[in-house]
Amino acid sequence: MSSDKRLATIGITEPCALHWNPGREVLVEAAVRAQEGLLAAQGVLVCRTGAFTGRSPEDKFLVRDADTDQDIDWGKVNREMTPESFATLRHRILRHLGGRELFVQDCDAGADPAHRLAVRVVTEQAWHSLFARNIFLRPSSPGVRDPDWTILHAPSFTANPEIDGCRSSTVIAIGFSERLVLIAGTYYAGEIKKSVFTLLNYLMPPEDVMPMHCSANIGPEGAAVFFGLSGTGKTTLSADPGRELIGDDEHGWSHNGIFNFEGGCYAKIIDLDRDAEPEIHAASHRFGTVLENVAINPDTRLLDLTDRRITENTRSCYPLEFIPNACPDGRGPPPKNIVMLTADAFGVLPPISKLTTAQAMYHFLSGYTAKVAGTERGLGSKPVATFSTCFGAPFMVRRPSVYAELLGKRIAERKVDCWLVNTGWNGRGERMPLAHTRAMVNAALNGSLDGVEVAQHPVFGLYWPTTCPNVPPEALDPSTSWEDRTAYETRATALAQDFETNFGHFEGEAPDEVKAAAIRAPA
Repeated sequence: MSSDKRLATIGITEPCALHWNPGREVLVEAAVRAQEGLLAAQGVLVCRTGAFTGRSPEDKFLVRDADTDQDIDWGKVNREMTPESFATLRHRILRHLGGRELFVQDCDAGADPAHRLAVRVVTEQAWHSLFARNIFLRPSSPGVRDPDWTILHAPSFTANPEIDGCRSSTVIAIGFSERLVLIAGTYYAGEIKKSVFTLLNYLMPPEDVMPMHCSANIGPEGAAVFFGLSGTGKTTLSADPGRELIGDDEHGWSHNGIFNFEGGCYAKIIDLDRDAEPEIHAASHRFGTVLENVAINPDTRLLDLTDRRITENTRSCYPLEFIPNACPDGRGPPPKNIVMLTADAFGVLPPISKLTTAQAMYHFLSGYTAKVAGTERGLGSKPVATFSTCFGAPFMVRRPSVYAELLGKRIAERKVDCWLVNTGWNGRGERMPLAHTRAMVNAALNGSLDGVEVAQHPVFGLYWPTTCPNVPPEALDPSTSWEDRTAYETRATALAQDFETNFGHFEGEAPDEVKAAAIRAPA
């Protein structure tokens, strides 16, 4: 079957030009020729995403039909679309793509052959095709093949809520029965990546695989996973030159171990420092990498990674092979440590705490962090405290208890050590020094914190080590960065109340030991 006929099976019959699985060189050349981006002095492609510099979560929809009705946790996160609206939207997008120059990438998601998904990405811009080629895995077998799933990416299409059953001119719609993703009205490439993560969060649990919004790496003492939302440090902390990188954002955990869902990284690079993060910095300056919304001098073509006038959410998308110590097959053994990352905006959580299994389950369900400007459309300039279930609520399709039970099962099977690490701000409004965070994480992973004296937080009940190699003792106690002890306790109590209110959504289905570990605000 020819390439054109393979696209005809989904309704694209007469593209004006069709590029099937073009390589990086061809895609960069096509993007520059079409003025989709600029080539920086170092050879990296720099593109703009227009009005959308982050995800548009309120515009994501899932088709509700007989197959999905009982399995999806419907509500504000998982908004429903009727099969009829999805069919209309699909028809209109296909008409829009007809007669256009199209780029097709056949990719895979899931490094474990037993859980590998064939994904075809059809888009109207070369740079988005390069993004897909970088972020996903290369196909396990050469040649054109039939995909398990297809993504139709039409950023120049304008959706109509009255016709298409959506909310605005932007829409991301997933039809599980149709095995089709429709993305329209946004040039932000992260929607392509996160749509695949969303569908894997639906498909993996019935296979007894836990899908995780986490990074992962391997060191001499074993594997570790790092849970956390955007901006908490998953990519930074997992890209450790002393450890082998499995992946920076999305993984599965089966009985056999952990495996990357992807083949690339999507790093946030605002203020990226060459000395602090040499691997990411080097990868972000290589030919074949795509930079989103990074400032570039139009004359010298030099980059300015500190310029945040477009957005705080500047991004670098590069294949894992650009990281020198990347794990070649994207797989590792079951982890010996779980690190849950949070970016506390209010300076009250300890920089590192050791968690019991019950506390780990509680903080996994809570998923506290602070969203910062740029990671989502509509956020203001100040950090916003948020609770994102399983450290990835926008992508968790099933009930939170499904993922929490899988995590508890895996922890119990392997007797995994669990930690809560705060990469946010102290009481003076200063971000935690990366050198200190790295030292604390390394100490946790290599056993240096085993048996050290601990202190208990009077409000959150967390136990933190009073000493840690290469970290000043005063930096371990969050209260020392506050001039006013009363103000510190007041702010901690307010955050504890937020934790308590949020947990009310899950308390009815949480195990008794998790309820006992829940944070309660002082009376």
